[in-house]
Order: sequence, then C-alpha cells, then structure tokens
Amino acid sequence: MTVFTYSQARQNLATLLEISYKEGEVLIKRKDGSFFCVKPSKSRKSPLDVDSINSKITTKEIVSFIRESRER
Repeated sequence: MTVFTYSQARQNLATLLEISYKEGEVLIKRKDGSFFCVKPSKSRKSPLDVDSINSKITTKEIVSFIRESRER
C-alpha cells in the first residue's frame, strides 16, 4: 500500500489519485501521525440505465403484445 505525506499528497494529487485507482487505496499521513485513506468511488450509475437495442418492432406491436399477455 502506498503512503504519501500530506505535503506529497498536495503536490502530487493527480499521481495519488491514479495510484488509488490502480491499487484500490492510498494512505495520507499527517505530521501528527494520523492517517487518511483515499479510495476510488464506485460509479453511481442507475441499475435501470441499460443500453438500448435496435429492433424492427413498432410501438403498436409492443402495446399489442402487452395487452395480449394481460388477457391471459
């Protein structure tokens, strides 16, 4: 695990973030001996955000299929 001092972290923020992304986390150590952990965050993408597909089915056909399935 990589450890940066506070001063190093300030001067090399881009590098710190890149290492954090690759290794999973980076520690920052302050003069008083306390440590802070920098971790990459998971994407907050909606589970309902799915890629679309190209199909030759019209809206009328889709509605027709849904009505037909509800009648069963």
